[in-house]
Formats: sequence, C-alpha cells, structure tokens
Amino acid sequence: MSPLFIPNMDFKNRVKELLEQGLEEHPELFLIDFTISPDYKISVVIDGDNGVTLQDCIDVSRSIEHNLDREEQDFSLEVASAGATSPLKFPRQYRKNIGRKLEVTTEEEKVEGTLIDASETSVVLEWKAREPKKVGKGKETVVKKAEFPYISIKKAVVVISF
Repeated sequence: MSPLFIPNMDFKNRVKELLEQGLEEHPELFLIDFTISPDYKISVVIDGDNGVTLQDCIDVSRSIEHNLDREEQDFSLEVASAGATSPLKFPRQYRKNIGRKLEVTTEEEKVEGTLIDASETSVVLEWKAREPKKVGKGKETVVKKAEFPYISIKKAVVVISF
C-alpha cells in the first residue's frame, strides 16, 4: 500500500460523510453519483423528488466545502443536478417521473410509453400501437401495457417533447 492511498481514503470518507450530512438536511434530495479523481476533483450529481434548484446545489456544495481544509488537501468541487436527458438509475427517479413519457431499452426491445407505475422492482409503461384488425382489413389502434423489471432495463430516459 502506498502512503498516498491512506490519506486518499480518509479524504474520500470525510467527503462522503459531509455529503451524507448535507443530504440529510434536504430529505427531498438524493445522490445519483459521487466520484473523486486522483487529482482531488470532487464530482457530485444529485436529484430530487421535486427536481433540483440552483440553491439545492449550493447548499450541498457548502456542506462539503465549508467543512474541508484546503491547506490540508487542495481540491475542486462540482455539485450538479442529474440532467433532463440523463438515464434513470434508481427507483426513486422512476417514481418522480410517473405520468411522463419514457424510452426504455432492454436486451430485446426499445419501448416508448407513459410511465404509469414504479415499484421497488419494476416499472409499468403504457403506449398506443397500430396493429392489424382481428377481423377484416386494415389496422386499429390498441393500448398496450407492459411491466419491465429494473434488472432487464439497460437504459431508460425521459422523453422531452416540445
């Protein structure tokens, strides 16, 4: 083990502890991603049940930055919200997007539909499709519904429409 490894782990643990404290003060916010690069660039990505404001990012940033000593370890810090086009990763993100249109990609298919339910293990999408009529010629519009376990979802993004 190199001597640099121990301070780095101590630093990472201290930052993680401060981040968790900052998020405890804002229970509507949750962590999406957290990394520290070898040159001590701290990157934090957060999301919120009701979205994320600039003030939320500032508050989380301050909870980390104001409790670290740059004399002890120089660092840079970036706190950002998950972008509108960022893939969904956690059930909490799916739940906050119920009623919105998602594009879900699995091994077998890509489906675009309205998210109507999100549990701890899966999501349910509903969409309209054109299918051949059961009797006669032509096609008819039918409403389809399918459940997708999180484990089968390779990527899911909110579809932004204007």
